[in-house]
Amino acid sequence: MAFDTSTEALSVALQSPAGLCSWNGPGGAAASAQLLPRVRQLMQQAGVELGQLQAIAFGRGPGAFTGLRTACAVAQGLALGLALPVCPLDSLLIVAEGLRVEHPDAPVEVDVVMDARMGEVYAGRYRWTGLRWQASTAPALHSLDSLHAAWALAAPRSVAGSALAAFGERLRSGDALRFGGDIDRAAALMRLAQQTWRDQGGIDAADALPLYLRDKVALTVAERDARKVTL
Repeated sequence: MAFDTSTEALSVALQSPAGLCSWNGPGGAAASAQLLPRVRQLMQQAGVELGQLQAIAFGRGPGAFTGLRTACAVAQGLALGLALPVCPLDSLLIVAEGLRVEHPDAPVEVDVVMDARMGEVYAGRYRWTGLRWQASTAPALHSLDSLHAAWALAAPRSVAGSALAAFGERLRSGDALRFGGDIDRAAALMRLAQQTWRDQGGIDAADALPLYLRDKVALTVAERDARKVTL
């Protein structure tokens, strides 16, 4: 079982001997109320009982604070109750994996840029080796200026993620190919979960933690006014 609530979307996937059962839909603030019902729905659809699960995977972030807490808490609760290992997954990598399958002619290296709100971007660079993904640049929180400065030193070959739509031409990606639009996040999530399970196995549920990149989630009035001037 795998799920991700790091963005405004909710993605849930279950792999069983009968095949993949998956669901993509709206999440955001409603994810905490919808996640467990969607998990139960997929299990009923697949004819799978809780006791048959082998592992729980979840998107650990980066992403929305509440969404990351929701996914981690549900993963830990299920895993502890069932004595199962947990596979925490890089939520940005879901976009890269979706791009690889749905756009097979895309470059093997992609910068994933997700809207982090507050005029900022979660960004990471990933390279497909032919067998698995490697993180060339670990996920980080950037202002547009700091992201552009990083790209000036090492230009991206391709760019994908929600920040493209959120920032438009203000996101200066040079000659890089830009891939917008939706991907099948649930299917990509499950492929990553299976790869991680095969390569690394899982970890103890108590050791599974969200990846928080933003220490400060609120601005003062003065800081908000100053940010409006620079955006």
